[in-house]
Parts: sequence; C-alpha cells; structure tokens
Amino acid sequence: MKLRKLNRAVHRDLGYFFFGMCIIYGLSGIALNHRHEWNPNYIIVEKEFKVELKRPLPEEYKEIALMVLAEVDMEDQYRTHLERNNIIRIFIHEGSVEYNIDTGVAFLEKTSRRPIFYEVNFLHYNTPRKLWTWFSDLYAASLIILAFTGLFILKGKNGITGRGAWLVSAGIIIPLVFLFMYLNG
Repeated sequence: MKLRKLNRAVHRDLGYFFFGMCIIYGLSGIALNHRHEWNPNYIIVEKEFKVELKRPLPEEYKEIALMVLAEVDMEDQYRTHLERNNIIRIFIHEGSVEYNIDTGVAFLEKTSRRPIFYEVNFLHYNTPRKLWTWFSDLYAASLIILAFTGLFILKGKNGITGRGAWLVSAGIIIPLVFLFMYLNG
C-alpha cells in the first residue's frame, strides 16, 4: 500500500470513528467558552412572589414551610428546611424557596439540567473517569494524528506545498499571537 493511500485511509477511518467525540467536545467547548454568560449545565429559574399566610402562624417552622409551598402548589416537593432570623429556606426537588415570615415575600430558585449540554459537559469534564479517561486520551492522540494526516491529503496547489502552507501558518500564528497578547498584556 502506498504511503499516500495509507495516510488517507488512517485519516478517513479516525475521522469516522471519532465523529461523535468531535460533536461532544465541540458542543461542550462552545458552552464552556461562554460559561461567564450562562450556566452551561443548568437552567436556573428565579421568581419572587408574595405569600399571605393566615395568622397566627404555627409554631413549627416545618408547618409554615408546607403552608408556603401549598400556596404555590409545590407541597409535594418538600425535602427539608432551615430557619434563621424569621427567614425559612425551604429545600424542594431541584431548588429552594426562601420565605421571609415578616414581609411575606418568597423567592423561588429552581434548577434543572440543560438538555444535551449537561451530558456533553459531563463527558468533557472527564467526570466518568477510568475507561472514559483512556478513551478520551485515545481521542486526543487521534486528533494529533488527524492533524498530521490532514496535511498530506491533497497534492499540488491546494496541498501542503501550496495553499495549505498558508492556512497551516495562519492556524499556528493566530494562537501564538493570542498567547503573546494574553501573557504579556
């Protein structure tokens, strides 16, 4: 088998095999690049509302917590609560409600997993460990092989000795410029 034919076969087969990994790391990479603008793993819903409870209030804080949740039709989501200085923090499934007994103001914060992004970030963070680490390392090594084999796919004016040389140079220079700017800026 000729070297160029072997190069194309390796490049093609690695590209096919790691297609899914490219999607996983591409999506999670975009999400993580913008984590200062949004939470890539969770959707967080915040809502403030007023709860008027009938007085006198029960002495048990758990009863008050359940009454607050009943007002917003979430009493079945009660997990536990904490109280301090007439503020009850009620923990519910996927969130919490903070209720001020004096003012009647409640603040709901509910979180849920962001579809697709939670899962791809789970893998990108290398959370599963063990075998996943080996597979991720194999993928990383394959990216290096894909980069080098990609250089020699085409011949002539569009290959590495023509247009490709300019594109490779730009692809190397741009990260170096950013690295220089950020390390010396």
